[in-house]
Amino acid sequence: MYNSEEKATSVTIDDIELKRLQILQDYNILDTPAEREFDDLVSLAAYICDTPIALITLLTHDRQWFKARIGVSLAETPRCHSFCQYAIEQEDIMEIPDALQDIRFFQNPYVLGNPNIRFYAGSPLVNADGYKLGTLCVIDKYPRELTEPQKMALGTLANQVVAHLELRLKIRKLEAENNYLQEQVKN
Repeated sequence: MYNSEEKATSVTIDDIELKRLQILQDYNILDTPAEREFDDLVSLAAYICDTPIALITLLTHDRQWFKARIGVSLAETPRCHSFCQYAIEQEDIMEIPDALQDIRFFQNPYVLGNPNIRFYAGSPLVNADGYKLGTLCVIDKYPRELTEPQKMALGTLANQVVAHLELRLKIRKLEAENNYLQEQVKN
């Protein structure tokens, strides 16, 4: 228990969220064009889970941006309407068998209107430091549940999304270091 006489540094949820947002910015992924590696992962997620919609979502302070998507035309939605904002609070896959039966979502505009979400399953995208950047999620217009093998596959694919994000970051850092070294050789 915290003793007020002790000198301690408290970390608030706001501090954690600010750090998460900074890490997300460091990946330099937001608002980038489509990339085949990510598109392939959402296609595979939709196929394995037999859903018409699959997304790689990244959550900023006010929006949910889709790095890759299948089955929807929108590139982003307000965070306040996202299912993924709840999924990143989970340690494992968050599954909503019927959004109309869930108090958090039954009045959501994406449940009541296009794309008429009934089923949602999202696996958090967790980086090496434990920060949850977004989700790999699958969505259907009909109530349902994933099988255990489908859940395992969705989690595995989410890990691959993070591996691709990490690889992009390392490549950017190596390119910057290489450019710096080339400039040093010139001088």
